Amino acid sequence: MAEKERLRLAIIIGSVRKGRFGHVAAEWPASRARLRPDFDVDVIDLATAWLPDVMSADLSAPRPQAVKDLAPRLEAADAFVVVTPEHNQTFPASLKNAIDRYDAEWHAKPVGLLSYGGSSSGLCAVAALRQVFGDVHAVAVHACVSFHNYWERLGPDGSLAASDDRDRSARLMFDRLGWWAGVLHRARAERGYPVPQVNRQERNTSWTASGSDVSAIPRPTLSG
Repeated sequence: MAEKERLRLAIIIGSVRKGRFGHVAAEWPASRARLRPDFDVDVIDLATAWLPDVMSADLSAPRPQAVKDLAPRLEAADAFVVVTPEHNQTFPASLKNAIDRYDAEWHAKPVGLLSYGGSSSGLCAVAALRQVFGDVHAVAVHACVSFHNYWERLGPDGSLAASDDRDRSARLMFDRLGWWAGVLHRARAERGYPVPQVNRQERNTSWTASGSDVSAIPRPTLSG
């Protein structure tokens, strides 16, 4: 890519619950990223992507139309910011569904994480997402942004109030995303990113692989 070429940053709203805070949380990094000279911003709301809840076990099955419609936006992205709440000490099922439905769209791209929650600030969700994105060959940058008791951080207009600490965290996250996105964009263009097809099958195959019966799996004998 040319030295001055802008990178495409996709900000993904991970929650689809009614009354969610996700769209407010996503606007906070989006407004800051739009002021930077290195990013073009695309906000992806999973609540309006309408990805199906049920996934086929047949890896050769055609993608549903909603999955195909979202794919070009993910494929075009050079970097992601994933905005997530914390549900039961992890991230929401809607976000896991979205990650699992795609493969090459995530490969060799950096991911920044923004979380919100109560006393934990959503950081349990962040820790879980780092593992998941590693498995789809994405790079979760170390710098992240989190909102502790987010309902206490709202201004009079209902948006997140300014904070020097969080602004510094966001700048660091964007700086890291920009560095990784530029390096990985060039590497993908010059060398590609080969991943054996077996990897996707291994990720999407459970104990009940290829017609096996889960009841036939030996169970350990516990003593005492």
